[in-house]
Parts: sequence; structure tokens; C-alpha cells
Amino acid sequence: MQEIRIIADENMNNVRVDKALLNQVDFSRTRLQQLIEEGCLEVNGEVCKSNYKVKANDEIVLEVPEVVEYTVKPYPMDLDIRYEDDDVIVINKPKGLIVHPTASTKEHTLVEGVLAHCHDLSGINGILRPGVVHRIDKDTTGLIIMAKNDTAHNFLAEQLKDKSMHRKYYAIVNGVIEHDNGTIDAPIGRDVNDRQKMAVTDKNGKDAITQFRVLERFKNKTFIECSLKTGRTHQIRVHMSYIGYPIVNDTKYGPKRLRGDGQLLHAHQLTFIHPTTKKVMTIEAPLPDNFNEYLEQLRKEDK
Repeated sequence: MQEIRIIADENMNNVRVDKALLNQVDFSRTRLQQLIEEGCLEVNGEVCKSNYKVKANDEIVLEVPEVVEYTVKPYPMDLDIRYEDDDVIVINKPKGLIVHPTASTKEHTLVEGVLAHCHDLSGINGILRPGVVHRIDKDTTGLIIMAKNDTAHNFLAEQLKDKSMHRKYYAIVNGVIEHDNGTIDAPIGRDVNDRQKMAVTDKNGKDAITQFRVLERFKNKTFIECSLKTGRTHQIRVHMSYIGYPIVNDTKYGPKRLRGDGQLLHAHQLTFIHPTTKKVMTIEAPLPDNFNEYLEQLRKEDK
């Protein structure tokens, strides 16, 4: 980890911190913005965002992670393929599997398994994320779509942008939700106190909207379906915790005394327009065994 420490002088006074740093470090604007978004910049000991106006004598610290060369290699694994053709592949991802490698990843990922299966994926997202149109968390189960060529990737990415791709999730949350339906409209950004977490915040938050409906109520749990109107990191987990109903077993956002082995969150339905046929397709994935077993136990306890 490289640490760059600067004491702001008069020439930097009242200048946006990202612009001020461009004259001080040997990074592109894009790379600098990425580091800031990842929470690597502190001013006077507080994580800040790029539009902060520098004051003379501010202590600015930029932490730069070491760059590790990584080559994604095919790795055979059992895949639950729900749909596949020459343009796309839709996989039902199991719990505990990371979607794509990072510079620090040491375990095998879904991307490597898909490469071993179909040998080619789109290259738009670079060498670490070939074919990846969207992601789900390591311990979230369910559907993820990947593109086999750049044309398909661009078409699918545009659907994410204009919200014509629809994703629905099943979740079990702690607490009993009294309302049958609800909409959570609260901005999400990186937690200023913990860089490994996201939070509802106005400081660096981006618009985030989650809709939910209650499917079944139990003594102290609720089974719900969630629909994403935006795609922020950890969105459902953050939003449900924010309104007081954290997802069961959530290791980051649930109460410590209620944390368990991976959150009960499952991406069960994906609707998209096919890149070539232009037909609307809806793919579904059944609940994993551990999710079904937990539901059945709740039903037994309520009898």
C-alpha cells in the first residue's frame, strides 16, 4: 500500500480536492476518481468525496493499493445454467462463489468457471471481468447474466442503464413487516466509517430505489420479494437494514447476535430483451436448499 500525504498550500485553497490532487500525483483523472470512490482519500482524518473544497493546511492522505497482475484462466466447475445461446449465458450462482476476480482474489470465481465452459466472453470490462454485465454478492444466490460478445454486452448494459432489465429477489428478513408493500427511496454510498460497507448517506450517496412486497409473515421473520429500480452495491441489504428489517444471516448489515452463514437473499427472476432476437425473456431460478429449509422451519414453528 502506497500512502501519499500532502499538506495543502495557499494555491490549493478552495479548489476541489480531485482537481488539486491532479497536480500533485502521477495518476489519470479516471484512476484518481476511482480511488476516491473506493474511499481511499482522507482529509484531516475523514474520508471525503471528490467535490470537497480544499482549505489551506488541510492534511490530505491518499492510500493507493498495490497493483497486482492477474490473469483470468478457465477453471472447470459445475454450473447451474438456466439459459444459454451464442450471445448470453444465464447462471444460477451458488452461495459462497465470487462473480469475478479482483487484484486480491485468491479463490476461484464464476468468471473462470464460465470461461472453462464456453471459452469466450465479451472483453468490454477488461481482463478481470470478462462478460460481466452485473454482479451479485458472494453469499447471495441466484441469477446472473453474462455476455459472450461485445455487441451483446453493450445491448444488455444499456438495458441496465435505462431500467428495461428487471431483477427480482427473494429474501427473509428479521422482524415482522406490517405493510404488504413498500418502496425504499434512499441514496446509497460508501460508509464513511467503514470502507468495506455501504450506507444510506447524503454525503456520497447515489439515488437508490428498492420496492418490496410481503409474501409470508412469521412470528419474528418476514418472507419478501424485492424489485430493484437501481443497482447500487449491496442495495437490498443496506435498504432493508436501514428500515429496521435486516436480512437474516447478513454478516455485514445484520445485528451481530443474529448473523449467520450467508444472507438469505436469492435473485430468483431476471427479465431482459434478447440482444439478437429482441424478444423479452424471463428466466427463473428455484430457491436453494438452505433457503427452503429455513422457510420450512419457520412454518413449523408457527404451527
